[in-house]
Amino acid sequence: MRHLLKTTLLGVVSALAIASAVQAAPISTLDRNGAWVSVEAYGPNIVHVTIAVDKAEVLKGPGYGILADHADNGAFKQTSDSNGDTFTSNGLTLHVNAAPAPHVPSQGEKYFAPALAPVGLQVQNAKGETVLTLNGWEMSPHEVAGEQTYQVGAAFAAPAGEHYYGMGQNQESLSDLDLRGRTIDCQHWYDAPAGETVCVPFMVSSKGYGIVWDNASATRFVGGVNGRLGFQSKVGERVSFFVITGSTPEEIYSGYARLTGKTPIPPKSAFGLIQSKARYDSQQEVLRVANTYREKKYPLDVMVVDWFYWTRMGQMDINPAEYPDPDAMNKQLHDMGMQSIISIWPRYETSGRYFNELDRKGFLLKDKDGKSVDGLPFRSDRTGGLIDSTNPEARKWFWEHARDNILSHGFDYPWLDETEPDLVPDGFYYSIGSGDRYHNVFPLLHVEGVAQGMREWKPNKRVLILSRAAYLGSQRTGALFWSSDINPTWEALARQIPTGLNMTASGIAYWGNDIGGWQWLPQTTSFTGTPLLDPSDARETVGQNNDYPELFTRWFQYGTFLPTLRLHGDRKHTEIWAFGKQAEAILADYDRLRYQLIPYLYSSAKTTYDTGAPFMRALWMDFPNDPNVADIGTQYMFGPAFLVAPVTKQGQTEKDVYLPAGADWYNYWTNEKLTGGQWVKVAAPINQIPVFVKAGSIVPVGSDIQSTATRQTIAALKVYPGKDGDFTLYDDDGVSYDYEKGKGATTTTLHWNDASQTLTASGSDKAFAKSAPSLVQVIGK
Repeated sequence: MRHLLKTTLLGVVSALAIASAVQAAPISTLDRNGAWVSVEAYGPNIVHVTIAVDKAEVLKGPGYGILADHADNGAFKQTSDSNGDTFTSNGLTLHVNAAPAPHVPSQGEKYFAPALAPVGLQVQNAKGETVLTLNGWEMSPHEVAGEQTYQVGAAFAAPAGEHYYGMGQNQESLSDLDLRGRTIDCQHWYDAPAGETVCVPFMVSSKGYGIVWDNASATRFVGGVNGRLGFQSKVGERVSFFVITGSTPEEIYSGYARLTGKTPIPPKSAFGLIQSKARYDSQQEVLRVANTYREKKYPLDVMVVDWFYWTRMGQMDINPAEYPDPDAMNKQLHDMGMQSIISIWPRYETSGRYFNELDRKGFLLKDKDGKSVDGLPFRSDRTGGLIDSTNPEARKWFWEHARDNILSHGFDYPWLDETEPDLVPDGFYYSIGSGDRYHNVFPLLHVEGVAQGMREWKPNKRVLILSRAAYLGSQRTGALFWSSDINPTWEALARQIPTGLNMTASGIAYWGNDIGGWQWLPQTTSFTGTPLLDPSDARETVGQNNDYPELFTRWFQYGTFLPTLRLHGDRKHTEIWAFGKQAEAILADYDRLRYQLIPYLYSSAKTTYDTGAPFMRALWMDFPNDPNVADIGTQYMFGPAFLVAPVTKQGQTEKDVYLPAGADWYNYWTNEKLTGGQWVKVAAPINQIPVFVKAGSIVPVGSDIQSTATRQTIAALKVYPGKDGDFTLYDDDGVSYDYEKGKGATTTTLHWNDASQTLTASGSDKAFAKSAPSLVQVIGK
C-alpha cells in the first residue's frame, strides 16, 4: 500500500509540475476522431505539435528546457477545408490531415492495426517545399517504476539523400558524422563503452529543418533506417515535438535559441588556457604550477582545483591540511592575472555532516519506499546520496552552501561534476516524478540552479561553469561542456572529432574534452614503433608509454582549435612542460597561437550569442551545396575562416584533407593556395596539423599576452585574398554583462575589396578603424 500511495503521489506531483507550465492558448486544438492535436507557434518558423488521446494532455505546456513564455502565435493564419487544417506564416506551413472517413476494419486491421486514431501532417518551408512528413505516432501502454504510463513515439518519412545531425553527445563513431542509418539511444550514460553519452534531443536535417523532441525520458532515435526517421521515448502520455525551419543554419539555430535560450558570451578567460589535473593535492602545488607558467612565459588564464580537496564527500568544505588559506591562494592567482575554478559534487556520504539534514528535508534521490538512495551496487565509487536538483528548495540549499562554504573563499567559478547524474536515477524517484520519466533532465536543473544563484550573487560578473552533461536549454546556463572521462588513447582522440561536431550541432556551442584523456595513463604500452617525439626526458609522467608525448601534442594541437582548451587527466603531471623538451617547444607554440586567435574567437562568440549557431561546426553547415561533405566527421570549420583536420594516428606525418567546393583555400602553414572541391594530401610534421583558411577571410591576430586579464591589442589583420570578405571584430570588458545592454562594447566592421586589394574599416572604435588598413597583411604577397 505504501508503494502504491508513493507512486500515486509522485504521479500527482509530476502532473502538477508539468501543468504549472501551461501557457497561452494554442492556435488550435484539433479533434481527429480519437486523437487530439494541438498546434502552437514560437515565432514564424517554429511550430509545436502535441498529439494525445486525452485532450488535457495536449493542452499542457511544454516540458523542461523549453521557454514556454516565448510562445508567439501572431505570425500564423489558420485555414480549414475537407482536407484538414493548414497553419501558414512567412516561415513555414503546417498542414494537419483531416481524419480519414470511418470504415469497417478488415480482419488484418482488427488484429494488427494500431488502436490509435491516425494523425498525419506535413511541414513546408518558406519556399513551399515539403521538408517533413509525419507518417504515424504511438502510445503503447506499459508500467515503469510502478506507474501506468506509455511508450510514446513518432515516425516521419526519411527521403533518400537526407542527412541527420545532432542528438547530443554520442562517441560511437571514429569518423562518420551523419546519423542516417544509425540508431541512437539518447540518454545520459556515463558508462557507455565508447565514452559518456549525453542526450540533447535536437536533430537537424540537411533539408533545412530541425526537430526538438520534447520528452526527458530515455529516447531512441532512428535515423532514416528503412526509410523511417523516428523518436521513441520510454515514458509519456503524449507525443510532443517542435519543428524549426530555416534556409541557413543560422536561421535554424536562432529558432532553437528563441525556443530554449540564448548562448551567453563566456568570460574572456574561458578562451585562454585552462590548467587542470586529477588532482592538485595542495595549495602549494597549485601555486607552484601557476608560478611556473609565468616564469616560462607560457600564457595561462585559469587554474583548476579538482575533487578531494574536501575532508569527506559531501562535507562541502576545504581541507585545511592541504589548503590552509584558499583566500590567499586565490589572491595570488588573481595578482598573476589568473582565475580559479573548483569542483563541487552533488553527492553526500551518509557519515558526512549534511546527509541527515538533506535526508530529513527530502532533498535526496529516493527509492520506491521513500528512502534516500546511498550509492549504486555496480560501481565501487558510487557512495553517497544524490542531491535532488529537481526540487527548487534543494537547488537553493545546494547553491547557498556551495557559495558560502567554497566559492566565497575567492574562487571564481564552479565545476559541477557528475551532472548526468552519476547516480543513475532509473527505478528511483525525484521530487517531480520517477527517475525513468525524467532520466535526462538533471543536468539542466542542477546547473541552472547554480547559474541563477551566481548571477544573483554577483549580478555583473559572467557565469562560467564546467558541466559534464547537458539537456535542451543547457546552453543558456553559461556552462562549458566536455566529453567526460575518456581514455588517453589515439582511438579516444579520433572519436572526439565527430562527437564534438554532433554535440555543437545540438545547440551546445561550448564543448571540449580533457586534453590528453582523463583516465589513468598506463606506465607501460604495447607500442613498439618509434615515436615522433622523444619520451626519454618525460619518464616521470609517461613511464614507458613511449608514444604518449606524441599523442598529447597532437591532442593539444586539436585543442587549440576547440571552443575551450583545457588540460586535464589522471597523470602525475599534466602541464605543457611535463612531456619532454621536444613536446614542450611545440606545445608552447600552440599555446601562444591560441592567445593570438582570441580576438577571432571572441568575435565568433558574439556571433553565436546573436544567432545561436556554433562557431565550431561541421562542413555541411557552411557548404550545403557540396554533397561530399555530408558525412565528413574528421575535419571541421572553426569560425568562418579556418578548416581544421586534426591528426589522430600515431606516426602520421601527412593526411588526406577534403577542401570543400565553392571556395579556394590557403594552407595556413605554407600559404599555398588550392582550389576547393578536391581531396589533397597535406604534410603534417609533428609540429603541424593540417589547417586551411578560406579565401576571402580576414583573421585578426592578437598581440602576445600572458592572460586575458591584460588588454590585448590587434597586432595584424591577415587577409587571404581571392574573394571579397567581411569580418566583424567585437570586443568588450570580457567580464560583465554590459554586452547584454549594448554597453561598453566596440564593434568594427572590416571589409576586403578583392578587386582593389584594399581593406576598409568602420565602427564604434574610430581610432582602430582609422589604423586598421596599416595592420593588413595580405597572404601571398
